[in-house]
Amino acid sequence: MAVTKIRKFSSWVLVACTIIMLVVVVLFFFGGDNEPYNGQWNPKYTDALLYWTYGLFGMTLVAILCFVILQFANNFKVDAKKAIFGLGVIVLFAIMFLVTYSIGDGAPMQTLNKPDLEAYNTPFWLKLTDMFLFSIYIMGILTIIGVIVGSVKRILEK
Repeated sequence: MAVTKIRKFSSWVLVACTIIMLVVVVLFFFGGDNEPYNGQWNPKYTDALLYWTYGLFGMTLVAILCFVILQFANNFKVDAKKAIFGLGVIVLFAIMFLVTYSIGDGAPMQTLNKPDLEAYNTPFWLKLTDMFLFSIYIMGILTIIGVIVGSVKRILEK
């Protein structure tokens, strides 16, 4: 019975997030324009799209942290070695973030000279952005490698 409640709740959360996402994306693309910036398209609801993205990112981080803590506690009760392995994965993520942050470029961008964006044209924000981009690249490449290795392994086992 608990599984069906969890499944129903997660399904409703997925439906709600999808509906909100669709509304925000439709507003972004079809909600009108502000004055063009440097002759380029300047959607009126860019801030709504960014805030929704930040909200999803924050909810994802909170959910991940909660699940990691719960999984560690449950695994530690059953098998301490498995729990330590789980912490190792978290440590590898932290190392990846530190390495990608350190290789990021903190040189101020000359093209980002809009007065309300000057606060983000600092080495911290530029390196943080590079950290996220490089981490996405690494995780994407690892995902593709995992899919290929898994497929080859499955074919060879037959």
